[in-house]
Amino acid sequence: MSAYGSFPGSRPRRLRTTPAMRRMVAENRLHPSDLILPAFVREGISEPIAISAMPGVVQHTRDTLRKAAVEAVEAGVAGIMLFGVPADENKDARGTAGTEPDGILQVAIRDVKAEVGDDLVIMSDLCLDEYTDHGHCGVLDEHGRVDNDATLERYAEMAQVQADAGVHVVGPSGMMDGQVGVVRDALDETGHEDVSILAYTAKYTSAFYGPFREAVGSSLQGDRKTYQQDPANGRESLRELALDLEEGADMVMVKPAGPYLDILYRVAQAVDVPVAAYQISGEFAMIEAAAEKGWIERERAILETLLGIKRAGADTILTYWATEVAGWLRETR
Repeated sequence: MSAYGSFPGSRPRRLRTTPAMRRMVAENRLHPSDLILPAFVREGISEPIAISAMPGVVQHTRDTLRKAAVEAVEAGVAGIMLFGVPADENKDARGTAGTEPDGILQVAIRDVKAEVGDDLVIMSDLCLDEYTDHGHCGVLDEHGRVDNDATLERYAEMAQVQADAGVHVVGPSGMMDGQVGVVRDALDETGHEDVSILAYTAKYTSAFYGPFREAVGSSLQGDRKTYQQDPANGRESLRELALDLEEGADMVMVKPAGPYLDILYRVAQAVDVPVAAYQISGEFAMIEAAAEKGWIERERAILETLLGIKRAGADTILTYWATEVAGWLRETR
């Protein structure tokens, strides 16, 4: 106790007294350029289709996707991650539509590139699950199991056609062993040395993917536990991280974000490349549902979750709120 009877002598609350004071001493800040917008584009539709479990999110037409890309640029969003949704009749066992030059994802990449050029980092999901009639992320063998090495051959083809379409970044997300190395070789061998790889390094098998299945019109039969990571494991993600970096990943990702902040922190502490985190459909849906019921304050909850992901070590965040949140952030600068 001091001579004046003041107790306690240290008062952290002094730095919380006003909004201006709190802004000045904030340790982490969100910026529009931290955000990446995941977007779905569906083949053969003339109007956008609402996704019931994800209020405000749609399967875009080619025209509305172009508009969404422009809005993202105007809001200051860093990038857009594109997912193609083919017509059901164009799905097959090998996901052929995913490697056709005129497949929906390749067409969408060209559309967005023509609309916004290099003003937005154009990213593409590099995976077969949207295009296979069984819904798995790879080619199945005669026993119905995902054949790792046969799938890698298909990923190499996907990387080439997506790069030919003009993508800046490919995101191999299927969790096949060796996928980053195969994709890197395929890109380099076809003159696409400047196309970056965002490795889905720690992608866990999660209940929170539920609404995403609707978003991409998934035909999944069974589950993905033999190739996505077990939620019980942490050290395993660091092994995957080391392999991805060795194989040439330019950036790495943790997915989902919110339930795996401990993994995100460990990954961010271990690397000197940019780290992304994907706030997935189930995380989005929970907040929207609770806010709709009046149980939580929507804007505060969204910003709090994003700031938590940033605080855990993410340099960039994939979130379905990217454009909306970027607008809020620009208004408060």
